[in-house]
Amino acid sequence: MEYRFETAYNQEALTVMAKALRKTVRKKRSRRSHILGTVVVILALMLTVPFGDKEFVLEFKTILTWLVAAILIFTLIFEDKINGYVARKRMLPGLDKSLVAFGPDSYNSETPLGKSEFKYDNIIALAETEKYFVFVFSQSHAQVYDKTSIAGGTMDEFRGFIKSVTGLEMQRV
Repeated sequence: MEYRFETAYNQEALTVMAKALRKTVRKKRSRRSHILGTVVVILALMLTVPFGDKEFVLEFKTILTWLVAAILIFTLIFEDKINGYVARKRMLPGLDKSLVAFGPDSYNSETPLGKSEFKYDNIIALAETEKYFVFVFSQSHAQVYDKTSIAGGTMDEFRGFIKSVTGLEMQRV
């Protein structure tokens, strides 16, 4: 049986891909970054709030500290969207659509730029969201497949097929 997907690599797909990378292969590093960011924000707020008899003074240093804390909070909240945006800007023109056919030993991806063949043993993690399947290849490389475009079988059949050819469990992100 051959499964097929047609995927548009738009902002939504790249955001999902960034989230899957963060929740699978970047999990420890991401947790450390979030802890460090939270500590920095707390320290920034503690350093600008007056204690004891001190009076609050709005100075350039205070405004700059709050601005840095706000940027850090924004980055922590929207990191997947930011990473997806950067990935989209770095993507080569013509790679925004992909037709993929899964066979027993490998799968082929066709874009307007050309055709590529991928082996299943290069996949290091599998992830799934409501709308996408994500194949992770490294700390910074992944592929997404739009579930709404599946052909050749059901999503449950595809999950079983991918699990059998990769030996990996599908992680829900």
